[in-house]
Amino acid sequence: MKERTLAIIKPDSFKKGRVGEILSFLEKKGFNILALKSRLLSRKTAAEFYKVHADKPFFDSLLNFMTEEKCVVVALERENAVEYLREVMGATDPAKAEKGTIRALYGENIERNAIHGSDSIENAKRELNFFFSEEELI
Repeated sequence: MKERTLAIIKPDSFKKGRVGEILSFLEKKGFNILALKSRLLSRKTAAEFYKVHADKPFFDSLLNFMTEEKCVVVALERENAVEYLREVMGATDPAKAEKGTIRALYGENIERNAIHGSDSIENAKRELNFFFSEEELI
């Protein structure tokens, strides 16, 4: 059964002009792009999106990073989309990411790691609804 998930091509990738490469990588891995948009996140929007990390020591740094430049939010679809996106993204820390994954190819460090992906089906639904209307996902 096809699933939907959210990816965010983060500000570090946007700044370096890697959006097209990452989108192409995802398409080659069998993902269909349902919708996408570039956004400069406000601090309020970033804080709401990442609220699950509000009590973590890296929260303020994460907000600074995610609001320093535009990012691209992408609604993706394919079989087993959530789990497979996590696999092709690689470990959060690019130094520990498997060779050939997005983070190994494009990430700088644990914070500037090129891409975000939903970590569960439930979070994928929440995250997709955070950035996209139902009409945009048809």
